[in-house]
Amino acid sequence: MIPKVVPSSTSIDIQPTGPIHGSIRPPGSKSITNRALICAALAAGPSHLIGALDSDDTRVMIEALGKLGFSIDHDTASSTITVQGCSGRIPESSADLNVAASGTTMRFLTAMLTLGQGRYRLDGVPRMRERPIADLVDALQQLGAKIDYEAINGCPPVVIHADGLQGGAVRIRGNISSQFLSGLLMAAPHAHTAVELNVDGELVSQPYVKMTTDVMSSFGIRVDFDDQIAKFHIGAASTFNGHDYQIEPDASAASYFFAAAAITRGCVTVEGLTRDSIQGDVRFVDVLQEMGCRIKGSENHGGITVQGKPLQGINIDMNAISDTVQTLAAVALFAEGPTTITGVPHIRHKETDRLAALATELRKFGAQVDEFSDGLKITPPPKPRAAEIETYDDHRMAMSMALVGLQIPGVKILDPDCTSKTYPHFFDDLKKLAANS
Repeated sequence: MIPKVVPSSTSIDIQPTGPIHGSIRPPGSKSITNRALICAALAAGPSHLIGALDSDDTRVMIEALGKLGFSIDHDTASSTITVQGCSGRIPESSADLNVAASGTTMRFLTAMLTLGQGRYRLDGVPRMRERPIADLVDALQQLGAKIDYEAINGCPPVVIHADGLQGGAVRIRGNISSQFLSGLLMAAPHAHTAVELNVDGELVSQPYVKMTTDVMSSFGIRVDFDDQIAKFHIGAASTFNGHDYQIEPDASAASYFFAAAAITRGCVTVEGLTRDSIQGDVRFVDVLQEMGCRIKGSENHGGITVQGKPLQGINIDMNAISDTVQTLAAVALFAEGPTTITGVPHIRHKETDRLAALATELRKFGAQVDEFSDGLKITPPPKPRAAEIETYDDHRMAMSMALVGLQIPGVKILDPDCTSKTYPHFFDDLKKLAANS
Protein backbone atom coordinates (compact mmCIF):
# COMPACT_ATOMS: atom_id res chain seq x y z
CA MET A 1 0.00 0.00 0.00
CA ILE A 2 1.28 3.50 -0.84
CA PRO A 3 0.74 5.80 2.17
CA LYS A 4 -1.16 9.01 1.61
CA VAL A 5 0.83 12.23 1.54
CA VAL A 6 -0.67 15.08 3.54
CA PRO A 7 -0.07 18.47 1.85
CA SER A 8 1.91 20.85 4.04
CA SER A 9 3.06 24.44 3.77
CA THR A 10 5.47 24.13 6.70
CA SER A 11 8.80 22.40 7.18
CA ILE A 12 11.81 22.38 9.46
CA ASP A 13 15.48 21.98 8.57
CA ILE A 14 17.48 19.80 10.94
CA GLN A 15 21.01 21.01 11.64
CA PRO A 16 23.83 18.46 12.01
CA THR A 17 25.57 18.35 15.37
CA GLY A 18 28.50 16.75 17.05
CA PRO A 19 28.14 14.07 19.75
CA ILE A 20 25.23 15.08 21.99
CA HIS A 21 25.76 15.10 25.75
CA GLY A 22 22.99 16.00 28.16
CA SER A 23 19.89 15.11 30.13
CA ILE A 24 16.21 15.50 29.34
CA ARG A 25 12.86 14.58 30.85
CA PRO A 26 10.20 13.97 28.18
CA PRO A 27 6.57 14.86 28.96
CA GLY A 28 4.20 12.34 30.53
CA SER A 29 3.23 9.17 28.72
CA LYS A 30 0.31 9.56 26.33
CA SER A 31 -0.60 5.91 26.73
CA ILE A 32 -0.68 6.11 30.52
CA THR A 33 -2.45 9.49 30.57
CA ASN A 34 -5.36 8.32 28.42
CA ARG A 35 -5.71 5.06 30.36
CA ALA A 36 -5.67 6.94 33.66
CA LEU A 37 -8.33 9.36 32.35
CA ILE A 38 -10.70 6.46 31.61
CA CYS A 39 -10.11 4.83 35.01
CA ALA A 40 -10.49 8.17 36.81
CA ALA A 41 -13.75 8.99 35.00
CA LEU A 42 -15.21 5.60 35.95
CA ALA A 43 -13.94 5.79 39.54
CA ALA A 44 -15.80 6.59 42.73
CA GLY A 45 -14.55 9.96 43.91
CA PRO A 46 -11.91 12.41 42.66
CA SER A 47 -8.55 11.61 41.10
CA HIS A 48 -5.48 13.75 40.49
CA LEU A 49 -3.31 12.71 37.55
CA ILE A 50 0.14 14.17 38.16
CA GLY A 51 2.67 14.61 35.35
CA ALA A 52 -0.07 14.21 32.71
CA LEU A 53 0.72 14.85 29.05
CA ASP A 54 -0.72 17.89 27.31
CA SER A 55 -1.02 16.97 23.62
CA ASP A 56 -3.59 16.62 20.87
CA ASP A 57 -4.43 13.03 21.87
CA THR A 58 -4.93 13.82 25.55
CA ARG A 59 -6.85 17.03 24.83
CA VAL A 60 -9.20 15.07 22.56
CA MET A 61 -9.84 12.57 25.37
CA ILE A 62 -10.39 15.35 27.94
CA GLU A 63 -12.76 17.22 25.62
CA ALA A 64 -14.75 14.05 24.88
CA LEU A 65 -15.10 13.20 28.57
CA GLY A 66 -16.23 16.79 29.23
CA LYS A 67 -18.95 16.50 26.58
CA LEU A 68 -20.05 13.29 28.27
CA GLY A 69 -20.66 15.24 31.48
CA PHE A 70 -17.55 14.43 33.50
CA SER A 71 -16.05 17.24 35.59
CA ILE A 72 -12.39 17.66 34.54
CA ASP A 73 -9.92 20.39 35.38
CA HIS A 74 -6.67 20.41 33.38
CA ASP A 75 -3.95 22.55 34.92
CA THR A 76 -1.34 22.60 32.15
CA ALA A 77 1.06 24.72 34.22
CA SER A 78 1.42 21.97 36.83
CA SER A 79 0.77 19.07 34.38
CA THR A 80 -2.09 17.90 36.60
CA ILE A 81 -5.57 16.75 35.63
CA THR A 82 -8.29 16.52 38.28
CA VAL A 83 -11.20 14.23 37.45
CA GLN A 84 -14.41 13.79 39.43
CA GLY A 85 -15.38 10.17 38.85
CA CYS A 86 -18.98 9.03 38.45
CA SER A 87 -18.79 5.44 39.79
CA GLY A 88 -19.21 3.78 36.41
CA ARG A 89 -22.00 6.06 35.17
CA ILE A 90 -21.92 8.11 31.97
CA PRO A 91 -23.54 11.43 32.99
CA GLU A 92 -24.87 12.40 29.55
CA SER A 93 -27.29 10.17 27.65
CA SER A 94 -26.36 11.51 24.22
CA ALA A 95 -23.20 12.82 22.58
CA ASP A 96 -21.66 13.21 19.11
CA LEU A 97 -17.90 12.99 19.61
CA ASN A 98 -15.07 13.69 17.17
CA VAL A 99 -11.86 12.05 18.36
CA ALA A 100 -9.72 13.49 15.53
CA ALA A 101 -6.71 11.16 15.01
CA SER A 102 -6.61 9.66 18.50
CA GLY A 103 -6.77 5.87 18.27
CA THR A 104 -6.75 5.38 22.03
CA THR A 105 -9.69 7.76 22.44
CA MET A 106 -11.70 5.99 19.73
CA ARG A 107 -11.07 2.48 21.04
CA PHE A 108 -11.29 3.23 24.78
CA LEU A 109 -14.47 5.31 24.50
CA THR A 110 -16.18 2.79 22.22
CA ALA A 111 -15.89 0.26 25.04
CA MET A 112 -16.56 2.69 27.89
CA LEU A 113 -19.73 4.14 26.36
CA THR A 114 -21.45 0.75 26.32
CA LEU A 115 -21.78 1.28 30.10
CA GLY A 116 -24.08 4.27 29.58
CA GLN A 117 -27.77 4.73 28.90
CA GLY A 118 -28.43 6.43 25.58
CA ARG A 119 -27.01 7.06 22.12
CA TYR A 120 -23.41 8.01 21.41
CA ARG A 121 -21.65 8.57 18.09
CA LEU A 122 -17.87 8.43 17.58
CA ASP A 123 -16.08 9.77 14.49
CA GLY A 124 -12.66 11.11 13.56
CA VAL A 125 -10.40 12.36 10.78
CA PRO A 126 -10.48 10.64 7.35
CA ARG A 127 -7.62 8.31 8.34
CA MET A 128 -9.60 7.22 11.43
CA ARG A 129 -12.37 6.10 9.07
CA GLU A 130 -9.81 3.69 7.57
CA ARG A 131 -8.55 2.25 10.87
CA PRO A 132 -10.21 -1.07 11.80
CA ILE A 133 -12.43 -1.37 14.84
CA ALA A 134 -14.52 -4.43 13.89
CA ASP A 135 -12.79 -6.82 16.30
CA LEU A 136 -13.55 -4.53 19.24
CA VAL A 137 -17.15 -4.00 18.15
CA ASP A 138 -17.65 -7.74 17.70
CA ALA A 139 -16.26 -8.43 21.18
CA LEU A 140 -18.52 -5.81 22.78
CA GLN A 141 -21.51 -7.27 20.96
CA GLN A 142 -20.65 -10.67 22.45
CA LEU A 143 -20.99 -8.97 25.85
CA GLY A 144 -24.44 -7.63 25.00
CA ALA A 145 -23.62 -4.21 23.52
CA LYS A 146 -25.54 -2.70 20.61
CA ILE A 147 -23.24 -0.92 18.15
CA ASP A 148 -23.80 0.06 14.51
CA TYR A 149 -21.39 1.17 11.78
CA GLU A 150 -22.28 4.09 9.56
CA ALA A 151 -20.23 2.49 6.79
CA ILE A 152 -19.75 -1.18 5.89
CA ASN A 153 -15.96 -1.39 6.18
CA GLY A 154 -15.68 -2.24 9.88
CA CYS A 155 -14.25 1.21 10.63
CA PRO A 156 -15.61 4.34 12.32
CA PRO A 157 -17.94 6.19 12.54
CA VAL A 158 -19.76 3.98 15.07
CA VAL A 159 -23.03 4.57 16.90
CA ILE A 160 -23.45 3.00 20.34
CA HIS A 161 -26.98 2.32 21.60
CA ALA A 162 -26.01 1.93 25.24
CA ASP A 163 -27.97 0.04 27.88
CA GLY A 164 -25.18 -1.19 30.11
CA LEU A 165 -22.76 -4.03 29.46
CA GLN A 166 -24.02 -7.50 30.36
CA GLY A 167 -20.73 -9.36 30.79
CA GLY A 168 -19.89 -13.01 30.25
CA ALA A 169 -17.28 -14.71 28.08
CA VAL A 170 -15.84 -13.15 24.94
CA ARG A 171 -13.25 -14.02 22.31
CA ILE A 172 -11.18 -11.44 20.45
CA ARG A 173 -8.36 -11.68 17.93
CA GLY A 174 -5.06 -10.35 19.21
CA ASN A 175 -3.26 -9.54 15.97
CA ILE A 176 -4.70 -6.12 15.06
CA SER A 177 -4.43 -3.79 18.06
CA SER A 178 -3.79 -4.22 21.77
CA GLN A 179 -5.96 -1.12 22.29
CA PHE A 180 -9.06 -3.25 21.65
CA LEU A 181 -8.24 -5.48 24.60
CA SER A 182 -7.26 -2.51 26.77
CA GLY A 183 -10.60 -0.84 26.09
CA LEU A 184 -12.48 -4.01 26.97
CA LEU A 185 -10.49 -4.48 30.18
CA MET A 186 -11.22 -0.97 31.46
CA ALA A 187 -14.96 -1.25 30.76
CA ALA A 188 -15.29 -4.79 32.15
CA PRO A 189 -15.37 -4.00 35.91
CA HIS A 190 -18.69 -2.17 35.43
CA ALA A 191 -20.41 -4.97 33.51
CA HIS A 192 -23.38 -6.62 35.23
CA THR A 193 -21.62 -9.98 35.52
CA ALA A 194 -18.00 -11.14 35.56
CA VAL A 195 -16.10 -10.88 32.27
CA GLU A 196 -13.75 -13.50 30.82
CA LEU A 197 -11.67 -12.30 27.87
CA ASN A 198 -10.02 -14.89 25.63
CA VAL A 199 -7.44 -13.82 23.03
CA ASP A 200 -7.24 -15.81 19.82
CA GLY A 201 -3.76 -15.96 18.29
CA GLU A 202 -0.75 -13.88 19.21
CA LEU A 203 -1.44 -10.65 21.06
CA VAL A 204 0.44 -7.72 19.53
CA SER A 205 2.11 -5.10 21.72
CA GLN A 206 1.67 -7.16 24.89
CA PRO A 207 3.39 -4.59 27.14
CA TYR A 208 0.57 -2.11 26.46
CA VAL A 209 -1.97 -4.58 27.86
CA LYS A 210 0.20 -5.10 30.95
CA MET A 211 0.35 -1.32 31.25
CA THR A 212 -3.47 -1.26 31.24
CA THR A 213 -3.71 -3.84 34.02
CA ASP A 214 -1.08 -1.94 36.05
CA VAL A 215 -3.02 1.33 35.76
CA MET A 216 -6.26 -0.47 36.65
CA SER A 217 -4.57 -1.97 39.70
CA SER A 218 -3.53 1.50 40.88
CA PHE A 219 -7.20 2.50 40.74
CA GLY A 220 -8.26 -0.55 42.76
CA ILE A 221 -9.26 -3.12 40.12
CA ARG A 222 -7.58 -6.52 39.98
CA VAL A 223 -7.29 -8.29 36.64
CA ASP A 224 -6.34 -11.96 36.66
CA PHE A 225 -4.57 -13.31 33.57
CA ASP A 226 -2.55 -16.37 32.61
CA ASP A 227 1.15 -16.60 31.79
CA GLN A 228 0.47 -16.46 28.05
CA ILE A 229 -1.51 -13.22 28.42
CA ALA A 230 -4.30 -14.98 26.54
CA LYS A 231 -7.07 -15.26 29.14
CA PHE A 232 -8.30 -12.52 31.48
CA HIS A 233 -10.87 -12.50 34.28
CA ILE A 234 -12.46 -9.39 35.83
CA GLY A 235 -14.91 -9.71 38.70
CA ALA A 236 -18.51 -8.52 38.46
CA ALA A 237 -19.85 -5.08 39.39
CA SER A 238 -16.54 -3.69 40.63
CA THR A 239 -15.70 0.02 40.86
CA PHE A 240 -12.49 1.92 40.31
CA ASN A 241 -11.41 4.07 43.27
CA GLY A 242 -10.34 7.69 42.95
CA HIS A 243 -6.58 7.99 43.24
CA ASP A 244 -3.65 10.41 43.13
CA TYR A 245 -1.70 8.91 40.27
CA GLN A 246 1.83 9.80 39.11
CA ILE A 247 2.38 9.44 35.35
CA GLU A 248 5.80 8.41 34.06
CA PRO A 249 7.65 10.27 31.28
CA ASP A 250 6.78 8.85 27.87
CA ALA A 251 9.10 5.95 27.03
CA SER A 252 8.21 6.07 23.33
CA ALA A 253 9.24 9.74 23.26
CA ALA A 254 12.40 8.86 25.20
CA SER A 255 13.42 6.52 22.38
CA TYR A 256 14.20 9.51 20.14
CA PHE A 257 16.70 10.92 22.62
CA PHE A 258 18.28 7.52 23.25
CA ALA A 259 18.61 7.19 19.47
CA ALA A 260 20.15 10.66 19.23
CA ALA A 261 22.93 9.46 21.53
CA ALA A 262 23.42 6.35 19.39
CA ILE A 263 23.47 8.20 16.07
CA THR A 264 25.83 10.98 17.20
CA ARG A 265 27.94 8.72 19.49
CA GLY A 266 27.05 11.00 22.36
CA CYS A 267 25.73 10.35 25.86
CA VAL A 268 22.14 11.16 26.81
CA THR A 269 20.28 10.56 30.07
CA VAL A 270 16.49 10.43 30.11
CA GLU A 271 15.33 11.38 33.57
CA GLY A 272 12.37 9.85 35.38
CA LEU A 273 12.49 6.43 33.69
CA THR A 274 13.85 3.17 35.07
CA ARG A 275 14.29 -0.25 33.52
CA ASP A 276 11.26 -1.49 35.52
CA SER A 277 8.91 1.09 33.97
CA ILE A 278 5.37 -0.14 33.24
CA GLN A 279 5.94 1.05 29.65
CA GLY A 280 7.26 -1.69 27.38
CA ASP A 281 9.00 0.80 25.09
CA VAL A 282 11.67 1.34 27.72
CA ARG A 283 13.11 -1.88 26.26
CA PHE A 284 14.27 0.12 23.25
CA VAL A 285 17.51 0.65 25.16
CA ASP A 286 18.06 -3.13 25.03
CA VAL A 287 17.84 -2.91 21.23
CA LEU A 288 20.48 -0.17 21.22
CA GLN A 289 22.64 -2.25 23.54
CA GLU A 290 22.42 -5.17 21.10
CA MET A 291 23.58 -2.79 18.36
CA GLY A 292 26.63 -1.78 20.42
CA CYS A 293 25.62 1.07 22.75
CA ARG A 294 26.40 1.14 26.43
CA ILE A 295 23.44 1.45 28.82
CA LYS A 296 23.51 2.67 32.41
CA GLY A 297 20.63 2.98 34.86
CA SER A 298 20.18 4.99 38.05
CA GLU A 299 17.55 3.22 40.11
CA ASN A 300 17.84 5.57 43.09
CA HIS A 301 17.18 8.81 41.24
CA GLY A 302 15.40 7.46 38.17
CA GLY A 303 17.06 7.76 34.81
CA ILE A 304 18.55 5.74 31.97
CA THR A 305 21.72 6.75 30.12
CA VAL A 306 22.71 5.67 26.61
CA GLN A 307 26.35 6.03 25.53
CA GLY A 308 26.73 5.86 21.76
CA LYS A 309 29.25 3.40 20.33
CA PRO A 310 29.94 1.96 16.84
CA LEU A 311 26.68 0.39 15.67
CA GLN A 312 26.07 -3.05 14.17
CA GLY A 313 22.95 -4.05 12.27
CA ILE A 314 20.69 -6.61 13.95
CA ASN A 315 17.77 -8.93 13.27
CA ILE A 316 14.93 -8.26 15.69
CA ASP A 317 11.25 -8.98 16.29
CA MET A 318 9.74 -5.62 17.32
CA ASN A 319 6.20 -6.86 18.03
CA ALA A 320 6.31 -5.94 21.71
CA ILE A 321 7.71 -2.43 21.16
CA SER A 322 6.31 -1.55 17.76
CA ASP A 323 5.99 2.19 18.45
CA THR A 324 9.80 2.36 18.31
CA VAL A 325 10.16 0.73 14.88
CA GLN A 326 10.58 4.11 13.19
CA THR A 327 13.20 5.15 15.75
CA LEU A 328 15.19 2.00 15.07
CA ALA A 329 14.90 2.60 11.33
CA ALA A 330 16.66 5.96 11.76
CA VAL A 331 19.45 4.36 13.82
CA ALA A 332 19.82 1.55 11.27
CA LEU A 333 21.03 4.05 8.65
CA PHE A 334 24.22 4.51 10.70
CA ALA A 335 24.94 0.86 11.49
CA GLU A 336 27.48 -1.48 9.95
CA GLY A 337 25.45 -4.01 7.97
CA PRO A 338 21.71 -4.46 7.48
CA THR A 339 19.01 -4.36 10.13
CA THR A 340 15.96 -6.60 9.73
CA ILE A 341 12.75 -5.76 11.61
CA THR A 342 9.96 -8.36 11.81
CA GLY A 343 6.77 -9.06 13.75
CA VAL A 344 4.99 -5.75 13.13
CA PRO A 345 2.30 -6.19 10.44
CA HIS A 346 -0.14 -4.28 12.68
CA ILE A 347 1.72 -0.97 12.26
CA ARG A 348 0.28 -0.77 8.76
CA HIS A 349 -2.98 0.23 10.52
CA LYS A 350 -1.59 3.19 12.48
CA GLU A 351 -1.70 6.90 11.57
CA THR A 352 -0.32 5.74 8.23
CA ASP A 353 0.95 2.45 6.83
CA ARG A 354 4.20 2.83 8.73
CA LEU A 355 6.08 0.07 6.93
CA ALA A 356 5.29 1.47 3.48
CA ALA A 357 6.02 5.02 4.64
CA LEU A 358 9.36 4.02 6.12
CA ALA A 359 10.39 2.14 2.99
CA THR A 360 9.60 5.18 0.86
CA GLU A 361 11.40 7.73 3.03
CA LEU A 362 14.46 5.62 3.91
CA ARG A 363 15.14 5.11 0.19
CA LYS A 364 15.39 8.90 -0.16
CA PHE A 365 18.41 8.73 2.16
CA GLY A 366 19.98 6.17 -0.18
CA ALA A 367 19.17 3.05 1.83
CA GLN A 368 18.21 -0.22 0.20
CA VAL A 369 14.93 -1.30 1.77
CA ASP A 370 13.21 -4.64 1.31
CA GLU A 371 9.59 -4.52 2.49
CA PHE A 372 7.83 -7.60 3.92
CA SER A 373 4.27 -8.05 5.07
CA ASP A 374 5.45 -7.83 8.68
CA GLY A 375 8.61 -5.73 8.52
CA LEU A 376 11.61 -4.33 6.68
CA LYS A 377 15.23 -5.11 5.87
CA ILE A 378 17.24 -1.88 5.90
CA THR A 379 20.66 -1.90 4.26
CA PRO A 380 22.34 1.43 5.00
CA PRO A 381 24.14 3.41 2.29
CA PRO A 382 27.86 4.21 2.65
CA LYS A 383 26.67 7.63 3.76
CA PRO A 384 23.02 8.76 3.96
CA ARG A 385 22.26 11.70 1.69
CA ALA A 386 20.14 14.81 2.12
CA ALA A 387 16.40 14.36 1.72
CA GLU A 388 13.05 16.08 2.07
CA ILE A 389 10.92 13.79 4.23
CA GLU A 390 7.16 13.37 4.04
CA THR A 391 5.58 12.64 7.40
CA TYR A 392 2.08 11.43 6.36
CA ASP A 393 0.44 13.23 9.32
CA ASP A 394 2.26 10.71 11.53
CA HIS A 395 4.01 12.16 14.57
CA ARG A 396 6.43 9.25 14.83
CA MET A 397 7.59 9.64 11.22
CA ALA A 398 8.47 13.29 11.91
CA MET A 399 10.31 12.67 15.17
CA SER A 400 12.24 9.60 14.04
CA MET A 401 13.34 10.84 10.62
CA ALA A 402 14.49 14.15 12.14
CA LEU A 403 17.21 12.21 13.96
CA VAL A 404 18.95 11.48 10.65
CA GLY A 405 19.53 15.21 10.26
CA LEU A 406 21.65 15.27 13.41
CA GLN A 407 24.41 13.70 11.30
CA ILE A 408 23.49 14.42 7.68
CA PRO A 409 23.16 18.00 6.34
CA GLY A 410 20.18 18.93 4.21
CA VAL A 411 17.44 16.93 5.98
CA LYS A 412 14.09 18.73 5.80
CA ILE A 413 11.02 17.47 7.70
CA LEU A 414 7.67 18.39 6.17
CA ASP A 415 4.66 19.13 8.39
CA PRO A 416 6.62 19.08 11.66
CA ASP A 417 3.53 20.27 13.55
CA CYS A 418 2.10 16.74 13.32
CA THR A 419 4.18 16.00 16.45
CA SER A 420 1.53 17.89 18.44
CA LYS A 421 -0.39 14.60 18.55
CA THR A 422 1.84 13.34 21.36
CA TYR A 423 4.79 15.73 21.80
CA PRO A 424 4.04 19.37 20.88
CA HIS A 425 7.46 20.68 21.95
CA PHE A 426 9.59 17.90 20.49
CA PHE A 427 11.66 20.03 18.13
CA ASP A 428 12.29 22.63 20.83
CA ASP A 429 13.51 19.92 23.21
CA LEU A 430 15.66 18.29 20.51
CA LYS A 431 17.25 21.66 19.71
CA LYS A 432 18.04 22.32 23.38
CA LEU A 433 19.58 18.88 23.80
CA ALA A 434 21.59 19.18 20.58
CA ALA A 435 23.03 22.46 21.85
CA ASN A 436 25.05 20.31 24.29
CA SER A 437 27.28 18.93 21.57
